[in-house]
Amino acid sequence: MKQISIISILILNSILFNTSCKKDNSRVEKNIDYPAVFIVNGASNNLSVIRLLDNTLSETISLNGAMFPHHIYLNPAKTKLAVAITNTDLSAGHGGHGAATDGFKVQIINVRTGVTEKEIVLAKLPHNAIFNKAGTELWIGQMDDVQSQILVYKTSDWTIQSTIKVGKGLSEITFSFDGNTAFACNTTDGTVSIIDATTKTIHHTLPVGQSPVGAWSASNGNMYVDNEISQTISEVSVVDMSIKRTIVLNFKPGYVAYSDHHQELWVSDATNGKVVYYKLIGGVWTLQGSIVTGADAHAIAFKEDGTIAYVTNQGEATLSIIDLSTHKVSKKISVGSKPNGL
Repeated sequence: MKQISIISILILNSILFNTSCKKDNSRVEKNIDYPAVFIVNGASNNLSVIRLLDNTLSETISLNGAMFPHHIYLNPAKTKLAVAITNTDLSAGHGGHGAATDGFKVQIINVRTGVTEKEIVLAKLPHNAIFNKAGTELWIGQMDDVQSQILVYKTSDWTIQSTIKVGKGLSEITFSFDGNTAFACNTTDGTVSIIDATTKTIHHTLPVGQSPVGAWSASNGNMYVDNEISQTISEVSVVDMSIKRTIVLNFKPGYVAYSDHHQELWVSDATNGKVVYYKLIGGVWTLQGSIVTGADAHAIAFKEDGTIAYVTNQGEATLSIIDLSTHKVSKKISVGSKPNGL
């Protein structure tokens, strides 16, 4: 979600609308030839496209009948998006990951046309799917209560080339800012598996807080793990593979993003419908302020020039646009129901 910079995309997923002629809306081509943000709308089951030139909703993209899409990632060439289809409502938290037993898949979307180019059907819930730094691989998690796995697909022919066994209750898989190390959050175990992205071997399994969901990358050489039950953030050094600092929040975190332009760490507070931001002062992450965005604030992304932040509000079906020079919401856009990933 890496300075979680906006990669010009937000996504929603829409239920296939069955007309009398059974038209497949996932094959209707768009012409997205402009800078855009894509939002994943979990309950609307479609993608919203926001035109960055004027911050308006420009397109809605169908996802071929998929249910509860969750999070989205862009390939390095900025031509394809990977959307995980969970068939599970994760908006209230990630403990247990819901009770769905099928309908799991990953969809590969063409950025320009919005067409679903590939569907990968899966046996178990994929919290997300993410491309490696070369774009030659797609890493997909398979959550399991006994031992989760990561499936590594070749993007040239979509065959599995590696299987990596990790811990219990796998949630998000992410990469370090340089792309050399993968981080897999084992939510049930309270650990993070730290994996060599080239050899696919586990360097270390690091205990963090209770119910870690995502390890969010930053350009400062650290990863930031959001621990839902502990209500903390674990700052993990990529080089040392150890916890440098623990930030006590006193609220359940939803997402973490680092702005390298302002050296600020942002955390979404879903319970109170806001984001809070910190600066590192005297070696301590110190609270600087908060911004009310909307009910059930979730994903955070920064525009690459460091001028704007985007926050999805799952509980009010909106996207908040924040001016980073003033730390104030400049605009809200209505999107689909329960928007999560950016």
